[in-house]
Amino acid sequence: MAVSRESYFFMSINSLSFLFCLTMFMGKSSGAGVPAIYLIGDSLLDNGNNNFLQTIAKSNYTPYGIDFITGPTGRTTNGATGGDFIAQFLGLPYPPAYLSLSQASRKITTTGITYASGASGILPESGSAMGDILSLDEQINYFNSTVTNDLPTIYSIPAILSAKLAKSIFVISTGSNDYFNNYLQPQFYNSSQTYSPQQFADLLLNTFEQQLTTIYKLGGRKFLVYSLGALGCLPIVRAGANLTSMCLEDVNNLINLYNNGLPTMLQRLTSTLQGSTFVRADLFTLGIDQFQDPVRFGFSDGRTPCCNFDVSGKCIPGGTPCSDRDDRLYYDAIHPSEAVNYKFARDCFFQRNSKYCTPLNVQQLALK
Repeated sequence: MAVSRESYFFMSINSLSFLFCLTMFMGKSSGAGVPAIYLIGDSLLDNGNNNFLQTIAKSNYTPYGIDFITGPTGRTTNGATGGDFIAQFLGLPYPPAYLSLSQASRKITTTGITYASGASGILPESGSAMGDILSLDEQINYFNSTVTNDLPTIYSIPAILSAKLAKSIFVISTGSNDYFNNYLQPQFYNSSQTYSPQQFADLLLNTFEQQLTTIYKLGGRKFLVYSLGALGCLPIVRAGANLTSMCLEDVNNLINLYNNGLPTMLQRLTSTLQGSTFVRADLFTLGIDQFQDPVRFGFSDGRTPCCNFDVSGKCIPGGTPCSDRDDRLYYDAIHPSEAVNYKFARDCFFQRNSKYCTPLNVQQLALK
């Protein structure tokens, strides 16, 4: 017998507390008629696209997915992603990975799709040393195919299709790998010799602005855009710098050249792209706050990954993860636990006047 998503949330008590599950099920879920959610970006949102690519950037093995009803899926955490939870709060199913869908399935999928690809970045070369991944441009090309080839078979009247896209939510997480798997990897990429830190941040912001504009031209109007997280606080970065109780500030200062320019860029798009709304998720401030005082956010351990990890920061295949997963900020040495994903999505969706998701929460974005 098939298990419904609602049943999963009640069965998944090992992953999240019963209170969390009850909140998600009862929800106050306010999709406000949002027809679909589209996830674009990197491993924070990838739910299986990399399974179908020739890359080492995969998470389709245990102990990933230990708390997901189907086991490992390609999600780089123990359970669901933040994008999954936002979809749930909108009253939508988890959006399937684009590459997992047959051509026939793509033509009947109306509630959203995930195009995200682990290790990808804004620039096409970012993450390429890890193999075949979907750059942001390639993901947008696939979304273009969805809009021009697939959705018109469902919404044959262009005005109706445009209205559906305008009401949909686009969640985008990108840019971290342009540093982590590009600028900070001089053995594979020459970007740090070619661009100064400020020039590189400007290159990313200018390129990303054009990419967001392309999504707008394809019909997107409501966007949740993640800033870069506190990369200098990642366990893999601190381990490489032999730090135990502090972050590597040189890395945080580097990526904040990008983060500091992101609000201005998004505000410019809001002003120039008629009818658009951009919500910024400040993952950097959230990450710093959680790192400095995890207890305040409901976590007992903000330093130690839940799984044993290799030199890449990923969980060692087949390893046994920690039993207190709901109390950890990090599942592997790079990615958050499901509990972190849930709390972020919950607060970004429901909390009013949050300093982490501005100028609106996602519920307000859905109602616009």
